[in-house]
Amino acid sequence: MIKKLTLSAISALALTAGAAFAAGSEGHTHDVDFSFEGPFGKFDQNQLQRGLQVYTEVCAACHGLKFVPLRTLHDEGGPALPEDQVRAYAAQTEIFDAELDDYRPRTPTDHFAESGLETAPDLSLMAKSRAGFHGPAGTGLAQLFKGIGGPEYIVSVLAGYTGEEKTEAGTTYYENTAFPGGWIAMAPPLYGEDVEFADGHSNDLHHEAEDVAAFLMWAAEPKMMARKQAGFTGVLFLVLLSVLLYWTNKRIWAPVKGKK
Repeated sequence: MIKKLTLSAISALALTAGAAFAAGSEGHTHDVDFSFEGPFGKFDQNQLQRGLQVYTEVCAACHGLKFVPLRTLHDEGGPALPEDQVRAYAAQTEIFDAELDDYRPRTPTDHFAESGLETAPDLSLMAKSRAGFHGPAGTGLAQLFKGIGGPEYIVSVLAGYTGEEKTEAGTTYYENTAFPGGWIAMAPPLYGEDVEFADGHSNDLHHEAEDVAAFLMWAAEPKMMARKQAGFTGVLFLVLLSVLLYWTNKRIWAPVKGKK
């Protein structure tokens, strides 16, 4: 009997340790209260513009947004830049034109540039492809109000560097509390005060990380506001239809039910 209890206790401890290791291997993602979360959330235009600035001045050197048209920077619900600013922003980079057989400045009809390094992933869909919330927080109604945690994952990674480094097979890895496995090959891209915002907003590490994460969420889901509005309209329509059907049913069957 004692032997069986001992074996059971050892097995329980092993399972607990394994579960703890598995949880730690996923990395830690902390929740961020973004303005676009929830069924009635909206993108903060100023935050998207600041995030665009962080992406342009810091991230664009390595990472691209090849699936995002430059013209969408003018759309309502997004950064909503004036058309002349969109044209000026697009012209800052060049693209190879097969018809001209030469490079030319980009126009709003072109897309953002691709990643400058083969090892640097494209960020167009990063905020949706990375699920930051796991377990009960990542399923059911929690996703309706908190999302899948993609932007939170980006913030956690950007702010999760501990300063520790190691080298394996000639590659330098940096310890990161949010990255799965705890080590990442990307050097810290943000340190705080990397950019100067025109609106005077705080540019510490966490605010820069939140701003660029919000911008990347918009890049991955530019029609989020329209989708939410359509969904809300659909729900109202279904509720109204249900009420009308209920009262119609009551009116039709009331004479029949009243007979005895």
